[in-house]
Amino acid sequence: MRSMTGFGSAALEAGTLSLRAEVRAVNHRYLQIKVRMPPDLAFLEADVEELVKKRIDRGSIGVGVFGAQQSRNRPARIDHARAKAYARELAKLAKELGSKDSVPLQTVLSMPGVMQTEAESLDPDRERKALLKLVGQALDALDAMREMEGKALAKEFAHHASSIAGLQAKIAKRMPLVVRGHQEQLKRRVEDLLGPGNSVAPTDLAREIALLADRLDVREELSRLESHAKQLTALLKKDGSLGRQLDFLTQEFLREANTIGSKCNDAEVSHLVVELKTAIERLREQAQNVE
Repeated sequence: MRSMTGFGSAALEAGTLSLRAEVRAVNHRYLQIKVRMPPDLAFLEADVEELVKKRIDRGSIGVGVFGAQQSRNRPARIDHARAKAYARELAKLAKELGSKDSVPLQTVLSMPGVMQTEAESLDPDRERKALLKLVGQALDALDAMREMEGKALAKEFAHHASSIAGLQAKIAKRMPLVVRGHQEQLKRRVEDLLGPGNSVAPTDLAREIALLADRLDVREELSRLESHAKQLTALLKKDGSLGRQLDFLTQEFLREANTIGSKCNDAEVSHLVVELKTAIERLREQAQNVE
C-alpha cells in the first residue's frame, strides 16, 4: 500500500548538464501530471510524462526540473566588427565631451555582444537518457516516502476493519432479540386493541408476525458486511494500486449499514449502526489517501 502524498528529489552533474528534479504528489481521484522544464529541455516533457505514468497510477503529480547546460569549457570569440563600432562611437563621444582619455580595451570588451560564447550542439539522446535517469531517481525517493506512509495507513485500515467486524457481530447477536421483542409487542397490541374475550385468528396473527420478521430481517445485509470485511482484510495484504478498490468497498459498507439502520427500530441497534457508519466514514477518509 502506498500513500498518494509525498516528495522526492534528485540532482545530476553530467558533462555540461547541472540539473535537479523534484516530484511532489498530492491526493487526486485520477492521475494528473504537470511538468515544468527548462526551455532547452522542453522537448522531453512527453518522455517525462510517460515515465511518470509507468510508475504511478493515481494522484496529482508535479514534476519540476531546474537547471540547464552550463557554459563551462565552451569556446569564446570576439565580434571584431562590433568591437570596432563601439570603439569608434566611444572615441567620438570622448571628443565631443572634450576628454583626452583613450578608450580602454576592457571597456570595449565589456560592451554587449562583443564577447560571445559559441553554443554547443545538444545531443538529444544523451539529454533524454540523463533526464529520465534523474526523474527516475526522484520518483524512487517519492516511492520510498509514499510506501512509508502507506504502512501507517495499512495499520489504520486494519484497525477500522476490526472495528467494523466487531460491530457487525454485535448487531448479528442483537437482531434475534429485536425480532422476538417486536413479535411480543405486536401480540400485546392486538390483545389491547381487541379487549378481553376477543381474539384474532391464529393464522392472521402468524401472517402479521411473519411480515414483521421479514421487515426486520437483516441477515443478508449482515452477511454482505461480513463478506466485505473479509475482502478488505485480503485487500490489505496485496501490493499495487488499491485506492479505487478501497473506495468501492467503503461505498458497499455504507450501503449495508444504511439498510440495517432503516430496517431496525431498536435503540441499541441504532447506536451500533451509528458507530458502524462512523468507522466506515473513517475508512473512507483514509481511502482517499491511498494510491
